[in-house]
Amino acid sequence: MENATYLERREAIETYFDRTAADAWSRLTSDAPVSRVRATVRAGRDRMRATLLSWLPQDLTGRRLLDAGCGTGMLSVEAAKRGAQVTAIDISPTLVGLAGERLPHDLGVGHIDFRVGDMLDPALGRFDHVVSMDSLIHYEAADITAALAKLAARTSGSIVFTFAPRTAALTVMHAVGKLFPRGDRAPAIVPVGEQTLRRLIAAEPGLKGWRCGRTERIISGFYTSQAMELVPA
Repeated sequence: MENATYLERREAIETYFDRTAADAWSRLTSDAPVSRVRATVRAGRDRMRATLLSWLPQDLTGRRLLDAGCGTGMLSVEAAKRGAQVTAIDISPTLVGLAGERLPHDLGVGHIDFRVGDMLDPALGRFDHVVSMDSLIHYEAADITAALAKLAARTSGSIVFTFAPRTAALTVMHAVGKLFPRGDRAPAIVPVGEQTLRRLIAAEPGLKGWRCGRTERIISGFYTSQAMELVPA
């Protein structure tokens, strides 16, 4: 996974979230007023976050959870409130800083350890569950599969993640999105065919003993993303 393509994409994503769109992302992930376009994205992300959380055990007390690409920490907070011991990591120091500033004082028995770095770093340790919401959508299918294999090697329970489904509507919206001011743009999202991804997962030696579980596509205006679950076979 630590190849030139992955590293180049990771650097572009870090630049975008840490410099180009830090203010816009801060507003998007808060309750501040936003444009109609961003409102649809906010609504879609809210639905996606709720979906991924619903696929985890309701009681996460004592469970170790990796929020891979935590952004401003909204999912991490919800998991911690359910008792999880969360390691929340993102490559953007700005977003992690915002997450720390917004951290509620009372998480009950849950805990969040915010970190800046690579979600694939083996030094993060082992986990019961991994959640990767909209952090793999900027990579090719082969790189997504390789990343999942690295995460699976340190996960005993489930991995829930999202990818950008290859649809005609998504392709058109991304083309239109290039006309928006730079502050409204995200790094290029790579549409991935679901069946292609499933085939790669099934053929990946590092995912032997794992299978695809639930999947759900969420479309909300300019937000389109698909959740998928990996569980031990």
